[in-house]
Amino acid sequence: MIRTPICELLGIEKPLFQGGMAWIADASLAAAVSEAGGLGIISAMNAGPDWVREQIRDVRTRTQRPFGVNVMLQSPFAAEVADVVAQERVPVVVTGAGNPSKYMRAWKDAGVRVIPVVSSVALARLLERAGADAIVAEGGESGGHVGDLSTMVLVPQVVDAVKVPVLAAGGIADGRQVAAAFMLGAQGVQVGTRFLVATECTVSQEYKDRVIKAKDLSTIVTGRSINGAVRCLKTPFSQEFARREREGATAEELASLGAGSLRKAAKDGNYQEGSFMAGEVAAMVHQEQTAAQIVDDLMDGAERCLKGATAWVC
Repeated sequence: MIRTPICELLGIEKPLFQGGMAWIADASLAAAVSEAGGLGIISAMNAGPDWVREQIRDVRTRTQRPFGVNVMLQSPFAAEVADVVAQERVPVVVTGAGNPSKYMRAWKDAGVRVIPVVSSVALARLLERAGADAIVAEGGESGGHVGDLSTMVLVPQVVDAVKVPVLAAGGIADGRQVAAAFMLGAQGVQVGTRFLVATECTVSQEYKDRVIKAKDLSTIVTGRSINGAVRCLKTPFSQEFARREREGATAEELASLGAGSLRKAAKDGNYQEGSFMAGEVAAMVHQEQTAAQIVDDLMDGAERCLKGATAWVC
């Protein structure tokens, strides 16, 4: 079994986080991943505090193991959700889309471990100084909102820049990629796309089917012109968004076009109008499995890969 200091820090069995995917990562998926020995994460997305509190309490009826909440810092309810996280004494909070420094003291006082997601070395250093317990370094191969650097380049630079544990995210769907993350200096991994097809994931069946059918060139990044790059599957919606962006549509026009598109994919299975966010590794996801099977496959595969890594060394 692979154990790293991140396991001791958080009280988990396996150094694997499930990504906090908006409209996807709910109590059902988070509890299943935590029960499997990883860290399941609820996505607070743009939801209000009551919904987030309900999800937290739902997870606690399903598992006694540690779990986390992903707080999207650009949400209009971010401050209220931050309060809920502290009030409910959630074991771990993972943050995205900004700097969580103003919430850190309240979280720390409540005993919450704070682990921000970053896409640059500068932000990693800033958040370590602010008191982050660990850092998720996410490369641009990931699904959803993406940065400019690839995982292979970003992770070792963040590892070298900070003293807290680093987890790698972006482009991880099997044991070989988990093993590669450890070789880059990470103490764990965060995985999103692979969990889209978990049995316990409540995303639409159309979403799961589209991920399973994906090929190596099936994803596209849009939104770079408005500083909001997003990776998703190529669909009528994403192709239309890319066309409008190339033709010089304004930020307001593009925002209007994209409004509600993720919900349409995740909950309605609307292939024509939905944004099916997924990472480049969607092409490596071939079947629905339980969350436990996915966790075991990733970690057991990494262990086999690491044990065989000396085969090429003279």
